[in-house]
Amino acid sequence: MLDPILILLIGVVVVVGGIIGLKLHPFLALLLAALTVALLTPTELVQQYFISKGLSEAEALKQAHKSIGERIATEFGNTCTKIGILIAMAAIIGKAMLDSGAAEKVIRAMLKVTGVQHAPIGFILSSFFLTIPVFVDTVIFLMMPLAKAMGMRLGKNYLLLALSVIAGAVMANSYVPPSPGPLFLVGALNVPIGLMMVCGVLLGLCTISVGYLIAVFLNKKFDIPLRDSPDARLADIKAIAEKDDKELPSLGWALLPAVFPLATICIRSAVEAFHKPGTPLTDSPILNSVLEVILFFGDKNIALLMGGIFALFVLARQKKTTKEKMTAFVQTALMSGGGIILITAAGGAFGGMLQQSGISDRIADLTKGYQMALIPLAFFIAMVVRTAQGSATVALITASGILAGMAQNANLGFHPVYLCLAIGSGAKLIPWMNDAGFWIMCKTSNLTEREALKTIAPMQSIMGLTGVILTMIAAWLFPLV
Repeated sequence: MLDPILILLIGVVVVVGGIIGLKLHPFLALLLAALTVALLTPTELVQQYFISKGLSEAEALKQAHKSIGERIATEFGNTCTKIGILIAMAAIIGKAMLDSGAAEKVIRAMLKVTGVQHAPIGFILSSFFLTIPVFVDTVIFLMMPLAKAMGMRLGKNYLLLALSVIAGAVMANSYVPPSPGPLFLVGALNVPIGLMMVCGVLLGLCTISVGYLIAVFLNKKFDIPLRDSPDARLADIKAIAEKDDKELPSLGWALLPAVFPLATICIRSAVEAFHKPGTPLTDSPILNSVLEVILFFGDKNIALLMGGIFALFVLARQKKTTKEKMTAFVQTALMSGGGIILITAAGGAFGGMLQQSGISDRIADLTKGYQMALIPLAFFIAMVVRTAQGSATVALITASGILAGMAQNANLGFHPVYLCLAIGSGAKLIPWMNDAGFWIMCKTSNLTEREALKTIAPMQSIMGLTGVILTMIAAWLFPLV
């Protein structure tokens, strides 16, 4: 029986060699890697994986004996379930906001507040605080068109703007509830959610400050321009940037496609985080009815759908275009979004096959008896699992499962919140081709795979390392026990 670590290494060779060496399209390389990993994984390991997910032994055996093609397709479909509608509607919102001038209007309003020199700081802070209540990919989808518009307006620093959006979003997603990962950690390690929110925001602001400095350095080191793409042609962005302010939508209409989904998702996230199921939301029946409507639209898929409808309305209102042109416009946007969906889902299939190989359990076994301080151990486990199979969520679950018992130890010497922060830091390392989020960041920013590995991966990894170092210092200075 092949060791899961060897299976992982073979999968890495296939996907990296296929994309960078053989110049294969990422979709094909990722599916070939998923197929390779699935072929090398014994049925016994697949069965153990499904048992660990809560299935009965008989049901796990049934799942394990499904054909390899069916298992790959299932993981492919699971990823599409999570991101398919989001990416499709975000593609429409992004292109509509660019073409209608809405993105340009938002950029001009932001520049009045931050000034040209501090525009990237405005981007990194905006993406950080927006990601606390909102799905991280949603924020990246909605803010990347603004980064493109700002890059065209400034005529420089596009990489700095794109990395600022990514840096703020990924760190909030690791540290601050009600983001799903931190919300899981506070439950697993029995940490008060309020304390995790405060500590997560403080550590997040520190790490994104480091991320900003790294982004500045990378922007100077790599001359990566804003590129033409089907959904954002440079000539069109330039023409809009040169328009008079009166030719653009009002700020309210410009913000609506992005603000509506963000606001409704925020409200739904807050209710889900703090409201007990089965109890009335308020004492007022009328207010309850209003909130129920808001919560309905707060589902991320419905929220993005409504954002897309609003974006198309603003475009039609601004350009007074024909129905035929609107249909062609949507077709172009969906062609761009469809490519991202396919690559991201293929990355999800590859990561899913790695998980079924038992790599998480293998890493857990290797690190369980390793004698080292708990904070760096928590970071190390999360880092290795995340790098190995691509899912930050699986990394969080694996690390918290190993450390949960130790976290309740009265002689721990520091508050368990620091273990949560260390695990969140480790889950940032190292993003590459087996991570669906890597492809979303890569494709929405129009970076090549090489450029993403040279910029996004090191920036995110250094922010994670910074996070664990600051966590260790804080646990020593302020143990909170």
